[in-house]
Amino acid sequence: MFSENQIYNHTGKTGSIEIICGSMFSGKTEELIRRMRRAQFAKQTVEIYKPAIDVRYSEEHVVSHNQNSIPCTSVENSGNILLLSGGIDVVGIDEAQFFDNGLVDICNRLANQGIRVIVAGLDMDFKGNPFGPIPALCAVADDVTKVHAICVECGKLAGYSHRLVKNEKLVLLGEKDEYRPLCRTCYNLFK
Repeated sequence: MFSENQIYNHTGKTGSIEIICGSMFSGKTEELIRRMRRAQFAKQTVEIYKPAIDVRYSEEHVVSHNQNSIPCTSVENSGNILLLSGGIDVVGIDEAQFFDNGLVDICNRLANQGIRVIVAGLDMDFKGNPFGPIPALCAVADDVTKVHAICVECGKLAGYSHRLVKNEKLVLLGEKDEYRPLCRTCYNLFK
């Protein structure tokens, strides 16, 4: 017998969870958009979600730093994703670090229903600590892709998002004026 958190997959489809994580300016959203467009090309039904607080470029699109975009639905919390994902083959989730920890259960439930779930987000906050539900999502994922930016100080691979402005709020939406990618060595020099 199944518990209330388990959903029997009677569709015959194989679901999965894919995580794309890394620092700011590492190409996470770009990779999410690429995978979603490939699914569309394969004539799969797709829906992309992002947290409603992310209004940097657009409320109706997921937009990469390179200005590539794809239509999306902004949602207030992770529970809305489950409610809106009926009849979808592939679910994309951008800026997942801003969602509540319920996102882990939501992604598992969608994958157990036979849905391919692709999640992009920061794996660490500006202090170098694990960020939001991303670490737990990495633990349950079928595939994890860690992408890297280039350190603006030395040119090595960058895995850290160094905040340039003096603000201790955990969530501070920003761009190149507020953050820059650094490697471990340079990050430790500047923190």
